[in-house]
Amino acid sequence: MRTTSVPGVDRAIALGLSSDEYGLVVDALDREPNEVELAMFSLLWSEHCSYKHSRKLLETLPTGGERVVMGPGENAGAVDVGGGLAVAFKVESHNHPSAVEPFQGAATGVGGILRDVFAIGARPIAVLDSLRFGEPTSARSRYLLDRAVAGIAHYGNSVGVANVGGELAFEGAYEQNCLINAMAIGLAQRDRMVRSAAAGPGNVLVLFGASTGRDGIGGASVLASAELEDSEDRRPSVQVGDPFAGKKALECSLELLDRGLLVALQDLGAAGLTSSAAEMAAKGGVGIDLDVARVPLREAGMEPFEVMVSESQERMLAVVEPGRLDDVLAVCARWEVLGAAIGVVTRTAALRVLRDGVVVGDAPLAALVDACPLYDLAPARPTAPLYPPPPRMLAPGTDVRATLLALLAAPNLADRLPVYQQYDWLVGSRTVRRPGQADAAVLRMPHGGAIAASMDGNGRRVACDPYAGTVEAVLECAANLACVGAQPLGLTNCLNFANPEKPHVAWQLTEAVRGLGDACRALGVPVVGGNVSLYNEGAAGPIYPTPVVGMVGELPDAARAAPTGFVGAGERIALCGPFHAALPGSELAKLHGEA
Repeated sequence: MRTTSVPGVDRAIALGLSSDEYGLVVDALDREPNEVELAMFSLLWSEHCSYKHSRKLLETLPTGGERVVMGPGENAGAVDVGGGLAVAFKVESHNHPSAVEPFQGAATGVGGILRDVFAIGARPIAVLDSLRFGEPTSARSRYLLDRAVAGIAHYGNSVGVANVGGELAFEGAYEQNCLINAMAIGLAQRDRMVRSAAAGPGNVLVLFGASTGRDGIGGASVLASAELEDSEDRRPSVQVGDPFAGKKALECSLELLDRGLLVALQDLGAAGLTSSAAEMAAKGGVGIDLDVARVPLREAGMEPFEVMVSESQERMLAVVEPGRLDDVLAVCARWEVLGAAIGVVTRTAALRVLRDGVVVGDAPLAALVDACPLYDLAPARPTAPLYPPPPRMLAPGTDVRATLLALLAAPNLADRLPVYQQYDWLVGSRTVRRPGQADAAVLRMPHGGAIAASMDGNGRRVACDPYAGTVEAVLECAANLACVGAQPLGLTNCLNFANPEKPHVAWQLTEAVRGLGDACRALGVPVVGGNVSLYNEGAAGPIYPTPVVGMVGELPDAARAAPTGFVGAGERIALCGPFHAALPGSELAKLHGEA
């Protein structure tokens, strides 16, 4: 191995590892890691990549079902919708980058979730987004809102994927840490779908898409796995997206899969080549040798560790049989995307990094991927409620008319047209109900039926009762599908929480996951994927605990999808279901300065 510097424990701590974790790395390697290896461990053992504070909780969720085609662990989940088709969907967060640079943070959030969907062979057909900001009276919140929405529109409209729904909320708790959760939906031929597990020693690794630069270096550890402090210092770690390069990578990927040229496919997101190569190899039980000198670069003089951890966007990593390499590169050339053979699948069960054939990093995959410690949370329910419950009924003498008018003027109940009018919701000609026309988005399917989708969450309600609030988010999502006549098929989620090392946050997270699991089991809806975003807090305090639920369902006839709104004078209005006053977390409680 070529001699490289040994950074030591101080550098490891600066990169996000604890001193104990650094000791585990040294034990796993039987030596101190060099700078390349330490960079890889710091990213793969980060909260963002390893889920070390949440994985044990996530394992309690129901993930199986007769309609499930792909579940957690793949780039996106997928469910069978008949006719040889599957619908793929997933939600991801891009919270910390968007708080630093909202336009690029939100834009690359959309780009990343689109790549997750087409990485399994599904053509993206729709995007939804769940957005949360501080109060609109804040200049910072208005800036974040304007730029994040512009970034979402820029990427989605340019790629040509309809933005069909979502939600928007304003709360003071999101002043420092906004939440940008994006959900993508795709349609795939089941017999053309692909998984991400590398296979076949001797097969070639092909990197295709955009070139590799220094943008986003350390994003998974620097931005997504720690509390947000000085955002200006973090700006260089925000990725920069190019939707037109993303469109070419999309079409190139789908043609390669349609022609059966790929063994496996993985998008490059958090931790870049390190994460993609390590995860592909670990899933397949093989090793990978990767030569950074073969990676197409957009900046001169990049060090091996920079190439390995760069989070430059619009890149894909494929496993290709040697006899099909020329065909793969020809397809890349036709779509005008860079394509290069950068490595090979081995039997070593290790990820070896080379530069011009000389090894500069060598780590066993059992250590990189599997040895990261998983932590048991120490949940403790607050001794006193964080938000005292409001009265069950309005106080005597309340001016009901004035209260109603104040509610109608509240930002959280206002028309969202200024946001979604920036999105193209008709591209693709599948959209049956545009945003604002129904409780759920409705999209036509090729075989004559339709699918519906919704995203829901209520951080204020979850802050009052994490278990009940999460159950209600799932039920709200299912009810939205039911309102357009759809039967739920599967669920994806994004768990947005503060620092899980704090006992009350650990309690909130534990209770929310328990509520999510119980609600899904009660409805018979499997969890096919998701995302966890932790450490959403800063000097101003934590966000509300905010689980966001995305759900997809099917309906036999798109024409029967009911719109919202009263249709004609004289029609009767019915309130269905038992009535009970439930004000905690409501907009009325907020109006009165209560929980």
